[in-house]
Amino acid sequence: MSLDSMTESVDKAVSGFFEPIASWLGEVVFYSVPVAGTELPLIVAWLVVAGLVFSTWFGLVQIRKFRLAVDVVRGKYDEKGSAGEVNHFQALTAAVSGTVGLGNIAGVAVAVSIGGPGATFWMILCGLLGMATKFVEVTLGVKYREVHADGTVSGGPMHYLPKGMADRFGKNGKTFGKVLAVLASFMVLFFGLFGGNLFQVNQSYAQLVSVAGGENGALGSSAGALFFGILIAALVGIVLLGGIRSIANVTSKLVPSMAAIYIAACLIVILVNVTAVPDAVVTIVEGAFNPEGVAGGVLGALIIGFKRAAFSNEAGLGSAPIAHSAVKTKHPASEGLVALLEPFIDTVIICTMTALTIVIANPASWVEARAGESIGGVTITSDAFGTVLPWFPYILTIAVLLFAISTVLTWGYYCLKAWTHLFGRSKASEITFKVLYTLFAVAGSLLTLQTLIDMADAVLFMLAVINIIGLYLLAPIVKRELSTFLEYVRARKAGEKVDSDDDQESVKTTA
Repeated sequence: MSLDSMTESVDKAVSGFFEPIASWLGEVVFYSVPVAGTELPLIVAWLVVAGLVFSTWFGLVQIRKFRLAVDVVRGKYDEKGSAGEVNHFQALTAAVSGTVGLGNIAGVAVAVSIGGPGATFWMILCGLLGMATKFVEVTLGVKYREVHADGTVSGGPMHYLPKGMADRFGKNGKTFGKVLAVLASFMVLFFGLFGGNLFQVNQSYAQLVSVAGGENGALGSSAGALFFGILIAALVGIVLLGGIRSIANVTSKLVPSMAAIYIAACLIVILVNVTAVPDAVVTIVEGAFNPEGVAGGVLGALIIGFKRAAFSNEAGLGSAPIAHSAVKTKHPASEGLVALLEPFIDTVIICTMTALTIVIANPASWVEARAGESIGGVTITSDAFGTVLPWFPYILTIAVLLFAISTVLTWGYYCLKAWTHLFGRSKASEITFKVLYTLFAVAGSLLTLQTLIDMADAVLFMLAVINIIGLYLLAPIVKRELSTFLEYVRARKAGEKVDSDDDQESVKTTA
C-alpha cells in the first residue's frame, strides 16, 4: 500500500468517526441567531461584549495607556531581579506569533468578500475592544503564575482561575476554579495539537507545493510531503527543547521579519495605487454603514468584521497569558499593558493592511468572490498583490512559512504548559509531550484531518466562555494591580526611590 493511499485511508477513517461529534460541537459552540436578516454567532457576541465591558470598566485603558505600553516594551520600566524568563518584547513577540497567521492573509480576504469593504471598519473596532480584554487576562496570568525552583514559569487560565477564585471566594471558589483549570488545560492542548500545529503545517505545505510546480512538482509527491513534515518537526523539536527562552529568541526575530515582509508588500501595492487610497478609505467607511450590496446589510458587515477580528486576535480565549506569564516583571499590570498591543498589531495593523490592499487592488478574483463564486482567501490576497508584484506568490510562500513555524512554536509552548498541568512536570512527561507534538508536525504535511481541526476550533472557543466568566469575576483584582503599577511609574518619573521588596509580585515557587 502506497503512502498516499494510507494517508487517504486514515483521513477517511478519522472523518467518519469524528464527523458527527465535530458537527454537533460546532453547532453548539458557534450557535447563531437570526438578526435583521443575517446570522449572529453567540460566541462572537460574547467576545465583543467582553471587550466593550472591559473597555468601559478600565476607562479605555487601550487608548489612555497606549504610550505607556510602548514604553514598557522598550524596557523603560524594567526592574532588576524580577522573576521570569524573558523580557517584555520577547513575551510580546512570542504571543503575537501565536495569533498572526494564515487568518490574517486568507481570513481577511474572505471577510471583505462576504461582508464587503465595510467589514474592515468593524474589524478594526473589534480589535480595539479586544485590546482591553487582552489586558485583563494577561495581568491575571502574571499575577497568579508559578515560578518553579529551576526558574521556569507556568501561567495561564489553568493557574489564574483556581488561584484567583480562591482569593475572591475562598475554598468553594478554589474548588470550582480547579475544575475550570482542568477543562482549560484540555482545551488548550486539543486545539494546539490540531489547530496550532497540524493545520499550520498542512496549509504551509499546500502553499509551498502551489509555487513549486503543483502536485507534479518536486514536493508534490508523498515523499516530498514526508520530507517537509520531518524538516518542520526537526526545527520545532530543537526549539521546543530550549523552552520559552529558545522560543522567544526565535519568535523575537521571526515575528518582526515576517511582519516587515508582509507590510512592505502591502505598502508597495498601496503606494503604486496611492491615488486610489482616499476612495478606498471612503468605500470602507461608507460600506460599514451602507446596507446596499452587502449580505445582511449593515449588521452583516458588522458581524463579519467582528467575527474575523475575534477569531484572529484570540482576545479572551486565555491562550496569550501562557506566553506572557514568563515575563520578567514584579508588576503584573505592566505585562497586561504590553499585551494590549497584540490585537493592535494583529488586527488593527496587519488585518487592515490586507483588507486595504485588496480593496485598492480590486483583483478579478475578489469581484468574482463578492458575486458568489467560491474562491479561496489566499488566492484573493495573492491576486491583489499580483496586480503590482507578479512574483509575489513566492514572497507570500515565505510569509506563510514564517507565520506557520512561529505559530507552531508558540502553541507548542502553550500545549506543554497545559500538558504538564494535567500530567505533571517530570522529565519523562515533558519528553513524551515533545515527541508527540513533533509527530503531529510530521502528520500535518500528510494528513488533512479537517474534521478534527473543526473540532479544535470549537473547543478553543469553548475556552472563551470559561475564561471570560473568570475575567468578569476577577476584574477588581486587575484594577488594583493597574493602580499599583501606575503608582510605581509615577514614582519612577518623579525620581523617587522604589522599594523593590514591596513591589515583588505574589508568585508561588514550587519544587
